[in-house]
Amino acid sequence: MTLDPAGRPFIAGLVALTVLVAWWAPWLAAVGVVLTLFTLNFFRDPDRSPPHDPGTLTSPADGRIVRADASRISVFMNVFDVHVCRSPVSGQVMTIVHEPGRFLAAMKDEASEHNERIAIVVQPQDGPPVRFVLVAGLVARRIVCRVAPGSTVRSGERVGIIRFGSRVDLDLPTGAVGVVQVGDRVVGGESVLARRSPGPA
Repeated sequence: MTLDPAGRPFIAGLVALTVLVAWWAPWLAAVGVVLTLFTLNFFRDPDRSPPHDPGTLTSPADGRIVRADASRISVFMNVFDVHVCRSPVSGQVMTIVHEPGRFLAAMKDEASEHNERIAIVVQPQDGPPVRFVLVAGLVARRIVCRVAPGSTVRSGERVGIIRFGSRVDLDLPTGAVGVVQVGDRVVGGESVLARRSPGPA
């Protein structure tokens, strides 16, 4: 199982703690084992196979659709979902903007405007730019972004990770039409959220 690098300090610490607890009180070691397994599951980083259609916008995260309208599609990740985030489209990263904020429950729409977040804008070869936002949640306290302005990304390529429960918003560019509904389960890097209309911005 491949793990995101952000999980290594947590896993190493839990393993060390479990060993110490096992020496002191073996019966308590079970708690450490459970926490270690949970952390391994949280930081898993499976490979994904994006669709080959360049006219689609793929889900930037695993989770459940909590908003789907003409302007935005939002994916909520619970603590059991994969939290590695991916680019919904191929293109060049134009801007990355970090906004400090609160840590409201990520299922609430207010989280998109008030929580800690990082907005990434990708310019595809054709059509208007695509903006998506990594939003911290009630438990998530850190967003790790691994791309920079000027870098080139492919649809479904990893761009970072949000730790321990969060949300990703995809702002639909002009001409894009969503194909999912609230309540749908989606897979980051594979599920199509919308179809866009290629052409000049």
